[in-house]
Order: sequence, then C-alpha cells, then structure tokens
Amino acid sequence: MRLKINNLKFTINLKQVFILAISLLTINSVKAQEVIQDEVKEEAEKKADSIDFTGARKVDGVAAVVGDYIVLDSDIDKAFLQLQAQGVNTKDIERCQLFGKLLEDKLYAHHAIQDSIPVADAEIRQSVDYQIQQFLQQTGGDMKKLLEFYKKEDEQSFRDEMFEINKGNMLAQRMQAKIVEEVEVTPEEVRVFFNKIPENERPTFGTELKVAQIVIEPKVSQEEKQKVIDRLKQFKKEVDNGASFRSKVILYGEDPGLKQSGYIYTLNKKQPRMVKEFRQVAFSLQEGEVSEPFETDFGFHIIHLQKIRGQEYDVSHILLRAKVSTAAVREAQEKLEKIRKRIVDGEISFADAAREASDEKETRNDGGQLINPETQDYNFELTRMDPELYAQIQDLKDGEVSLVLADQDRNQKRKFKILTVTDRIDEHEADYARDFLKIKEQALNEKKVIAIEKWQKEKILDTYIKVTGEYRDCEFASNWLKK
Repeated sequence: MRLKINNLKFTINLKQVFILAISLLTINSVKAQEVIQDEVKEEAEKKADSIDFTGARKVDGVAAVVGDYIVLDSDIDKAFLQLQAQGVNTKDIERCQLFGKLLEDKLYAHHAIQDSIPVADAEIRQSVDYQIQQFLQQTGGDMKKLLEFYKKEDEQSFRDEMFEINKGNMLAQRMQAKIVEEVEVTPEEVRVFFNKIPENERPTFGTELKVAQIVIEPKVSQEEKQKVIDRLKQFKKEVDNGASFRSKVILYGEDPGLKQSGYIYTLNKKQPRMVKEFRQVAFSLQEGEVSEPFETDFGFHIIHLQKIRGQEYDVSHILLRAKVSTAAVREAQEKLEKIRKRIVDGEISFADAAREASDEKETRNDGGQLINPETQDYNFELTRMDPELYAQIQDLKDGEVSLVLADQDRNQKRKFKILTVTDRIDEHEADYARDFLKIKEQALNEKKVIAIEKWQKEKILDTYIKVTGEYRDCEFASNWLKK
C-alpha cells in the first residue's frame, strides 16, 4: 500500500510539473502540436517507417503518431530543456518516461476533440497574451530580443505558434478533468483505503496549527469616492465624444492584469469570470457602449463593451481606486492597537473581538479563523504554509497575539491585522478521525488515478498509435505498443 501511495503522489506531481513547464515554454516547434489531416498523417507514417535510428538522431524525426497528432524527436529534447529551465532536476527522469508523458498529452488532446470539449479561441488568446508578457519581462520588454531568442521572424508567427501549443495543452487538461470530474469517494471507501495501509507504513503528517486574525481597514471618505466617480464620468464623456478608450486605460487604469491580457477581457455568459457587479454591467451594455461608473471590491470602474460574439463579450475597463487619507490610516492602526490591548489584558477573547470589530467578512463570523485554501478546513501544516503567513506567525507561542502588522489584500487595499495561533498539533502518525480530510484526499487521488488508467487503457486500444524506432524498446507504464 505504501508503494501505491508513493506512486500516486509521484504521478500527480510529475504531471503537474510537466503541464506547467510545457504549457509555458514549449514554443519552438509548432509541428509537434499541430492537428494533422489524414493525408499528412499518411506522410508522417511513411516518414516514421523510414527513420534510421542507428546513427545520429534526426532533429525532426517522427517519434510517434497518436490519433491526429505527432510527436517529434526534438520535442523530447526540448521538454528536458524546458523542465531544467523551470528548475526541475531531470537527472532521474528517463527519456522514455518523458516521451510517455508526451504520448499521454496527445491522447488526451485527440479525444478532447473527438468529444467536442470546448476551448474558446478568446481564452487561448488571453493565455498567449499573458505568456508573452511574462516572456517580455525576461527581455526587458524588448520584443525583438524575444523573437531572436525563439528564432521567429515576426510577432504574429510567434503568436500563431503559441496559440496552437496552448490549444493542445488546454484540450489535454480539459480531457483529464472530464475523466475524473465525477469521481468521488464515500466515507466507507476512505475507511477501507486507510485500513489497507499497514500500521507501520501509515503516513506521517507534519506539525499543524490553526490561525486566526482580526483585520481593520482604513476607511475611504465619501469625498474621495466622489472624486473618483467624477473623474470616470469625465473619461466616459470624452470617449463618447471620440477620445480613445484604450489610451485612457493605458494612461490611467489601475488594473495590472488588463495589460497582461492585451487590454481586453473576454467574458462568457456560461462561464463565470470577474465579480458579480462587473459581469452584470458588462452584459447590460450594447456593443460600443461605455458604462456609467460603478463600484466593486476592487474599486470604481467604467466598462467599454468592444465586441459581442455570441455568448462572448470582449470588454475593456478603467479601474480607479479612491485614495485613503493619512488620517484614516492612522485611525485604523490606533483602533487595532486598542483592540489588541483589550485582548492581551483579558477584557475580551480574540474570537469575540473578531466578531465584534474585524472588517474581514470571510473570517469575522468564525472568530477570525483562517481557512486553509488547499484543504478547506482550519488546519495549516507548517511545511506547506504560505511563506508570507508563516513569516507572520512563526515566532508566536500558542495563544499569543502578534503586534499590529501592516498588509495589503488581493485588491491592493491597505489594511492592518493582528494574528494568533491556536490548537497546535505536533507531527504525528495518521489518525483516521483526526486526519480524515487528508486521508480522504489521498483515497480520492488514488481513485482518480485508477479512473485515468482505465480510460487510457481503453482509448489506447481504440486510437491509431504508432511508435517508431528506438522508442519501441521503452518500457512504458501504458500499453502504447499495443502488445
């Protein structure tokens, strides 16, 4: 059973690393990702049969054909380089092992198309835009250097190549998700899974603790809010009179993610994205219309609806945040200092103080208790804790209250907080009752792996697959050679 658990973890982690690395960096050979037509497939088969593996490896030799996709020799070499560029130690990864992963990806992508799994072009373009922005950061924003590095003649050919690669990766990921989307485990299955593990082989879980916090946010005055609203109204008036909305976004907008997406967000009525208020306004507009100013948790916005394509809406927006005064910042900090003193002096418990005064809606009713985003419970394992949170609580003793800390939330709003640590559990061997959620996760992961293995076994037999040359000597975990 221990072997099974270890294999399970290795499979999942390796796949996650491969998907990340290949989706971000595989951009040198679009041939490896292109869907090929029947006549091209026949030509690929002939080429595969004619490859001579006795001498030096041909860079563009066909290593395999999987359905409507091909895998080149050079794809495997590049995959190794890409993993190394991501800081992955490839010493223990065999060539056959990586080749098998590429075969899996092609199998997923091929059947995603057969099953009509949707991947919107707009979504792919957004992913490409984001990746190019990330690449440009490495070249100091110089597109020419970027094109030279990847040996591309122009930006459009570069984008086209990345589009095909991202499409293939998204298809593969969606297919995998579909395979396991209905996989669940019952409490009885979790119990059986746990009992199968010999007592001397049961996993050990690291030190865990619960963390609570009280948050106070400096308040923005109504006067400052009105200044922002008036400014956005002026922008709308100027755009309605012929000014460029895009220019104003570039000059004044405060949404950092918008630049990464090419100054366009694509919203789909069937796929929730953005906060509720933003979506409601966007879907109420006519093509070419600019909205009135409105507020979300991120700040104040006006939206420009650029194009409607069926269920998809291409929008841009200007986000402005109202400024917090120095006096408001000082008032918030002093308020939290007083709350902390009441807790330390024993006048009120930390949990009651959180319910009474915290400005954080997500934790206030739970007495300030933070929820672990990975496990959806209150427990945080020290070795897997977010580094920023760890730095804030690492020196706290149980029940001790931190000093007032300055921080920013995900919307870039300034805030102050105090934290405390409760219910510390030292490193321990897995206990069914105490660690049920973790054990359930392991049982679910094992069941998902079994489902994927079953799917692969069936689809390999149903799909045209040809592995050529020296790769036929690989010892695959899956039956790629159909023996």
